[in-house]
Amino acid sequence: MRKIAVLTGLLILTSVMASAQKYAFVDSEYIRKNIPAFTTAQEQLDKLSKQWEKEVADGYAVVEQMYKSYQSESVLLSQDMKTKREEAIVAKEKEMKDLQNKYFGMEGDLFKKREELVKPIQDEILKAIKEIAVEGSYAVIFDTASGGNILFANPKFDISDQVLQKLGYKN
Repeated sequence: MRKIAVLTGLLILTSVMASAQKYAFVDSEYIRKNIPAFTTAQEQLDKLSKQWEKEVADGYAVVEQMYKSYQSESVLLSQDMKTKREEAIVAKEKEMKDLQNKYFGMEGDLFKKREELVKPIQDEILKAIKEIAVEGSYAVIFDTASGGNILFANPKFDISDQVLQKLGYKN
């Protein structure tokens, strides 16, 4: 009898605590679009990326031209000349792959620039979200922009505008 009473008490306590938790969500994409510094940083990154893409594409065009030239002249070249041309083509292609990796690789210049320009803004957003979570006693805050499996979200629990207000971008 005593076990049933304790078990019932624990069950009631657990259900009360579970129902008292608050949830909210944010749309981080909406927040970022409303922060001018983020938009400026993204434009800078896009411009830099296009510039580097063009540089790499131009380099690959040179490799392609070298290869076409080699193919058309190969019947006239000695074996030694063929070998030198092939080595030059391979070296240029490797140079372009290295350049592409330098700009766009996992630890490339674009990644580093993104860290430099965007990460401080994202850290600021996360800090504001955490402060709002503490102030509002939210157990969980979801991000609808990250493609989570949220099938429905009641707009009254969207705290995106609160985050922008905390960051000083909205009244």
